[in-house]
Amino acid sequence: MDRIRLMAIMAFGMLVGFRVCGQVAVPFKSADDSVRVIYIIHTDTLKEVSKDSTKKVQSLYGHVELKQENTLFFCDSVAMNQSSNYIEAFGHVHINDRDSMNIYSQYMKYFVDKKLIIFKKQVRLTDSKGVLTTEELQYDRNTRIGVYSNGGKVVNGTTVVTSKEGTYFSDTKEVLFRKNVVLKDPAYGLKADSLLYNSQSRIATFITLTYIQDSGGRTILTRDGYYDLLNHRAQFIERATMTDSSQTVTADSIRFDDSTGISIARGNAIFRDTSQGTTVMADLMIANKKTNSLFATQNPLMILKQEEGDSIYVRADTLYSGPLPDSLVTITDSSGSRDTMYYRKAITVSKSSDSSNRFLQGFHHVRIYSDSLQAVSDSLFYNGKDSVFQLFTNPIVWAGGYQLTGDTIYLYTKDKKPKRLYVFENGLAISKTGDNMYNQIKGKTLNGYFKDGVIDYMRAKGNAESIYFIKDDSMALVGVNRVNSADIIDMMFVNKELNKVVLRNDPDAIMYPIHRVNLEDMRLKEFKWLDDRRPKSKSEILSH
Repeated sequence: MDRIRLMAIMAFGMLVGFRVCGQVAVPFKSADDSVRVIYIIHTDTLKEVSKDSTKKVQSLYGHVELKQENTLFFCDSVAMNQSSNYIEAFGHVHINDRDSMNIYSQYMKYFVDKKLIIFKKQVRLTDSKGVLTTEELQYDRNTRIGVYSNGGKVVNGTTVVTSKEGTYFSDTKEVLFRKNVVLKDPAYGLKADSLLYNSQSRIATFITLTYIQDSGGRTILTRDGYYDLLNHRAQFIERATMTDSSQTVTADSIRFDDSTGISIARGNAIFRDTSQGTTVMADLMIANKKTNSLFATQNPLMILKQEEGDSIYVRADTLYSGPLPDSLVTITDSSGSRDTMYYRKAITVSKSSDSSNRFLQGFHHVRIYSDSLQAVSDSLFYNGKDSVFQLFTNPIVWAGGYQLTGDTIYLYTKDKKPKRLYVFENGLAISKTGDNMYNQIKGKTLNGYFKDGVIDYMRAKGNAESIYFIKDDSMALVGVNRVNSADIIDMMFVNKELNKVVLRNDPDAIMYPIHRVNLEDMRLKEFKWLDDRRPKSKSEILSH
């Protein structure tokens, strides 16, 4: 319909008002002299009111339906101001943009030349994936972007997000929330200053400091990354921190998948368990929540904290920690004592809630350091319940002034200090007592006991041999006693010094005056002084 016909209709409508059922074109002239056309599809009544000689307003009442390009407008009434290039709509306002998005409100003002719409009062935007509600929304039809600045809420399935400000991107189904952002979901809660959320993929992207808490109490602090609420997967970067009960992980990046229970921390990762007093550091950690296990590699270090400060530091190529199995086996060692240990190959996961009921395994190039004991081996197994270190393949332990070697060594600790040491097969204990002088005791098995972390008693059993230097009351050297083929040799110590030797079952013993002793000959078979392999300080083990 041309403009002359429209003007005629308007003039007639001024007098009586009429129903429009068809397309009536209403042109709006833009600032660049281009013309934008609004089509009146339906109205029960159309009137024109002249405010002055240059300003006329067309008023539409009842079941109003308008159209511009691919956008439909519905409302109770409309005031069309062609001279000022805007339309105002009142009551049950509804626009449908390209059949993909609907916006509802009680009031709308549309700047036709700019294609900018302002919605007010009970505003609701839906895109088939989510619903945004607010009291005022500005929507740009050019960019298909909506903005609110006085509080809004998005509901997407079971997820609800609120914020003071927000920007909705219709093409990507994303909302950029700003200021006092709160996300609530049956599985997760989130607080942040800003958040990008996609209602289609249900992925939340973090762009500022964000605090997350799940239904199980686990919390996450991050500045960057994403959270996939649909698939329950996430990645956090820029030194994220994840806390679960007494356990905390901080790393350059953390990824987790709740469907598998696996989380991966990379880059200067630090794991702390305050209930156990343990800390693990590595460049790569893999934790499994379902099995309650932790795998650390790429320069891993474990620190077992002690109340008195004498922490134990453990290095290895790989560290693995998990709950001790429920199954127990009892073994009998050759000395007749019975030791209970957990079967290391068992797969059954312990149901115990005791956080100390865990084990630690170290693989290859194991190194242990504390002020009171040091050790190296190829592998280890640590029983957190009994505080027992089991060292395998060429183990060496330095404790109480002694170097101890054997095929396998069990080191029992209490309060992270050595309490008892048991050497299986080919046990050899060496203590340096002077320049090129070494006290030595050897046997098929060795049992050593410590008091306050200091050697107190040692027994060699089975083909026992010993070499020990004898001192008088003034601590002057008197001679060297060499014992061969004893069944049992017991050594007692005072202040780390050998105080008494007890030989059992008529051993072959020879006493050599000190002036007749060739020190180089005073060595038991397989003697090796391995002090160069001993971890010397905390800083040394921390830096390697």
